[in-house]
Amino acid sequence: MKRFHVHVNVDQLDASIRFYTTLFGTGPTVVKDDYAKWMLDDPRVNFAISQRGRQAGIDHLGLQADDTGELNAIGDRLLQADAVALAEKATTCCYARSDKFWAEDPQGVRWETFHTFGDATTYTAPSASDACCGPAAPAPAASCCGPSSSSCC
Repeated sequence: MKRFHVHVNVDQLDASIRFYTTLFGTGPTVVKDDYAKWMLDDPRVNFAISQRGRQAGIDHLGLQADDTGELNAIGDRLLQADAVALAEKATTCCYARSDKFWAEDPQGVRWETFHTFGDATTYTAPSASDACCGPAAPAPAASCCGPSSSSCC
């Protein structure tokens, strides 16, 4: 069974950990100096936050496959649709070792499909750029929705 994945860039990691711990009713399963992750079963989601100098907000969405076969099935669909922006094998990102397919939807939202097969002691591989996690993020769009907005989408 696949698990939905959400990765949010945050400005204040400690405050964000407190907020999401309250929201989910449980603490993170992984905490690092610049990163936290909740592996939730209700809802079935891999929710991660990081404070790495990027614009605050949604970084990317994704599907986490339970095994290589499940990942390859997703990757095959994306390849047939000519939607793969980047394929990575045995990459280190977000304190994990994974195989991945990155895609972008028509609105520019980045999607990561991946199978994790091990932990890593660093956010990225020592030889990788600090901007791990797929192709470069698109420029943020202006938001029209939310409590402080005068209009809503």
